[in-house]
Amino acid sequence: MSLPFYDAQAVERLLDYRGCIAAMREAMRSLSEAGKPQPLRQIVQISDAAMFGVMPGDLGAIGSFGAKLVSVAEDPAWPGRSRHQGVVVAFDTVTNAVACIADAEAVTTIRTACATAAATDALAHRSARVLAVFGTGTQARAHIRALTLVRPFERVLLWGRSPERTAVLAAELSVELGVAIEAVAKGHEAAAQADVICTVSGSAEPILFGDWVHSGTHVNLVGSSFLGRCEADSALVVKARYIADYRAGALAQAAEFVVARDAGLVTDEHVVGEIGQVFAGRLIGRERRDQITLYKSLGHVAQDLAATAYLHARATGGSQTA
Repeated sequence: MSLPFYDAQAVERLLDYRGCIAAMREAMRSLSEAGKPQPLRQIVQISDAAMFGVMPGDLGAIGSFGAKLVSVAEDPAWPGRSRHQGVVVAFDTVTNAVACIADAEAVTTIRTACATAAATDALAHRSARVLAVFGTGTQARAHIRALTLVRPFERVLLWGRSPERTAVLAAELSVELGVAIEAVAKGHEAAAQADVICTVSGSAEPILFGDWVHSGTHVNLVGSSFLGRCEADSALVVKARYIADYRAGALAQAAEFVVARDAGLVTDEHVVGEIGQVFAGRLIGRERRDQITLYKSLGHVAQDLAATAYLHARATGGSQTA
């Protein structure tokens, strides 16, 4: 059986950010509208330093079902950072046969940032002009690329635990995007100035605190995708209008929310809904100009399948856009 395989270079060439943002919007809308329960991410601990993740799902609205199979372990080239290695296997709902296979790391990098951008477009106020990104890895790069497509940010602030890495990345992205990326030494200084904040650090301990975030800010919590790692404290969870990518996943696996709930600070009802419901017009995202909104990105296989279907359609001349 000869199957199309899209390696990392092919994914990066075919999965353009603007097209992927549109695909993420449609995928999450379809996921919420379908109302079909989806399996939660399954994680197998391979060793103290490595995990194996299995993410199966059905996105029938775009004619695809399948799974992402991925290992997550520390990247030897970047101590302290993790690397995702694996594949997305997309099946066709008409033939029930494998349609294509794509490099999971490249798909995950781009689709995660584009899903965040779509959520930010729906939840951040239209006048947002200052973006702060907490983290200096691959997702920081991808998020700045994606988010600058949905708001005309006049300033982009970057904070990382390593001042040296922060300065290097800020300089590189400033040249690439033609936007001045400012390296900021203190996290609270970046948060105090921001209209939109993204945490993409993968930190095990909070790096963003509720006291730092001012009224009207939109926050994307992205770096923790399983129980245990919390990028933000419970005070932020409590004070924000909390919207998930997939509500059942957030209730079971969103670390920041679960910590706040276990402390008795919130209940399950604090997760007011899914971003797909906002896209569909069935849920109000931002209720007031001064409200803090929070989008929790755990990552859902619907995003991987939609991104893979989109790039496969581009490669084969198909008409599928989501």
